[in-house]
Amino acid sequence: MSNLAEVARLAHTSLVEKYGHLMRHEHHFALKQIMQCHTPDAGAMLFHCDDCGNSSTLYPGCGHRHCPACQHHANTHWLAVQKQKLLPVNYFLVTFTLPYQLRQFMWFHQQWGYHALFNCATTTLRSFFSRDKHLGDKLGLTAVLHTHSRRLDYHPHVHFIVPAGALNKHGTLFQQKRGRFLFKADNLAKVFRGKFINALQQSNYHLPANTPTSWVADVEYVGHGDKALTYLARYLYRGVINEQNIIENQHGNVTFRYRDSDTKQDKYITEPACDFIWRVLKHVLPKGFQRTRNSGFLHGNAKRTLQRIQLLLKMQLPPLINTAKSSVCCPHCNAHMTLYLARIGRHIIGQNHLAGLSI
Repeated sequence: MSNLAEVARLAHTSLVEKYGHLMRHEHHFALKQIMQCHTPDAGAMLFHCDDCGNSSTLYPGCGHRHCPACQHHANTHWLAVQKQKLLPVNYFLVTFTLPYQLRQFMWFHQQWGYHALFNCATTTLRSFFSRDKHLGDKLGLTAVLHTHSRRLDYHPHVHFIVPAGALNKHGTLFQQKRGRFLFKADNLAKVFRGKFINALQQSNYHLPANTPTSWVADVEYVGHGDKALTYLARYLYRGVINEQNIIENQHGNVTFRYRDSDTKQDKYITEPACDFIWRVLKHVLPKGFQRTRNSGFLHGNAKRTLQRIQLLLKMQLPPLINTAKSSVCCPHCNAHMTLYLARIGRHIIGQNHLAGLSI
């Protein structure tokens, strides 16, 4: 196996020659960060063991959200927080997918397109909740944007973890929908299509002439919701490729593994290293864009509303899992080591200002 940084360093020149005309600033920055990750170019962190006196130098991670070697703590913390919000109701994974014919448009209009995808999908679900006599319009949603298929092709779509329940308009009753049916997927797709086309028209964009009239949405029962959250958390902060799936990097070619969605079997793709790196970099998001969003009673500013629902359902909340960053242990005596000096870029940071830094 090989890691992404090794492949990127070997393929950097050929990548820029072949795909430089398509690369934006965020692609170049992500590539630079990934190549520098855990190398002296990223800085240095000096640790000292007070027990045996040993000193060690470690090189920090780049911290980029698309680097598969970083953001482990952020990933774990997000999942722990979301799981603590789970309610004792049925959960559904609802997915809205844009047609193939819109992918080129989305690629060149990512800021607008991703916002429109989130907004149109969210308002679609809100409209279905408000019309359902078993539910109501005070719902809660957790949405995660994915831009990749299993083959890592560009394939923008948005997933929603949806609890099958909502507060009534007075906020005094939490109404639940029983069973394994939430909404008909075809009806969701039709309403979503109408809302997205309307958003295009209002922004003076045009739907490609060959776009099909039937779009795709999917509604899947996912039980208590915890497994679906774990699935979505995989790609939040560490890019779209698990480095365990990079099987081989030899003679300028890379072989990676993916799971076929139809056969559920592992398949392999071998291609030039520069093509593989571009396949990964295509999914770097615009600067500042949030991949995940909570809305309704799951929004960060709706803690009191969520607490009211938990009281109505007579819930006993589990404690929040401790996601503290692991300490560095001495390779000689296994005691805890103290970080006493760090170099980040051109800056030297002393022990009194090292809070929050990690490898």
